[in-house]
Amino acid sequence: MPSQVTNYKCPACTGPLHFSAEKGKLVCDYCESEYEVSEIEALYAEKEQQAAQAAAAEDKKREEAKAEAAAGVNQADWHEGDAGVPWTEEEAAGLRAYNCPSCGAELICDETTAATSCPYCGNPTVVPGQLTGSLKPDYVIPFRLEKKDAVEALKRHYGKKRFRPRAFTDRNHIDEIQGVYVPFWLFDGVTDANITFDATRCHSFTDGDYEVTITEHYEALREGTVRFEKVPVDGSSKMPDAHMDAIEPFDYSELKPFSTAYLPGYLADKYDVTEKASRKRAERRIRNSTESALRNTVLGYDGVTIQHADVKVNRGQVKYAMLPVWTLHTSWNGQHFLFAMNGQTGKLIGDLPVSKGKMTAWGVGIFAVSAVVLGLLGRLLGLL
Repeated sequence: MPSQVTNYKCPACTGPLHFSAEKGKLVCDYCESEYEVSEIEALYAEKEQQAAQAAAAEDKKREEAKAEAAAGVNQADWHEGDAGVPWTEEEAAGLRAYNCPSCGAELICDETTAATSCPYCGNPTVVPGQLTGSLKPDYVIPFRLEKKDAVEALKRHYGKKRFRPRAFTDRNHIDEIQGVYVPFWLFDGVTDANITFDATRCHSFTDGDYEVTITEHYEALREGTVRFEKVPVDGSSKMPDAHMDAIEPFDYSELKPFSTAYLPGYLADKYDVTEKASRKRAERRIRNSTESALRNTVLGYDGVTIQHADVKVNRGQVKYAMLPVWTLHTSWNGQHFLFAMNGQTGKLIGDLPVSKGKMTAWGVGIFAVSAVVLGLLGRLLGLL
């Protein structure tokens, strides 16, 4: 039996509600009534609790069914000609079934989907049971930017890339734009660091026909304590880590206590990379930031490299947050491209194709300018 889900409906006309990034409120798709998140939270608190209980009951039934199957109970015979084949245990474990409260359709999605929309009636659908218990986030940063902002940001991104093919901007097709609440782990920590740097200064002079360079080496010692708060590591294997790192930072002053009332109108995933599995990435980021911070205090040298580093990371608390990301999937010339935009700040990242012709022309142009400059220098030297 499908688990319960929640459609946030307008108290005035029962139309579907979605969270408006522009207004910071829940807005009705039909009568355009606006509601504060706190109003809808209070109205739907009981429904979310029922959905959570239903999800827990489904999990219990699923475990009981597995136990019965393992004991050889309720094993039906398969007859030749029957339609379909049984799901494997691995396949079934990764799927969830839900009934849309608006039209009754059965929705099938994977076990990490926490917010989606019904493909039949289009109503935004939230699955609170997916985010309960140990999986419930501590915080959420609501979307501040709309879909149109993501499209405009992508166009500006195109314009900054010198070597993109000329036809890419006109013929590149946006296949899909999605607003997604991406799960992030936020790590606190304090580092105690003791780092030895090799710092160098270089001096050059002419001795007869020779150009002499002397490099002086200095040992620079740095000790310090660095405190970190809310170092983000995305907890979704679906999102490329490089894209998620590149759209940082998020403005944590807008963190709000988590509520599913912010989810309607967007997709949302719960984590499938655990906090424990994310620790190495968090510690690596903390170590690198500590080394960089102490490196920036070694001034007045031509070059500075780390000779020895002893950085101890003292772990603090970890929080679970849902952060807003717009994903844009595009296609051109048989290739697919993924762009990601911070749904709060508008920072966008993504790869673009490179025009070999433009790169060649640019290289030839640089060579020609260099040749002209060298020619002019030759003439001046000849006159002297």
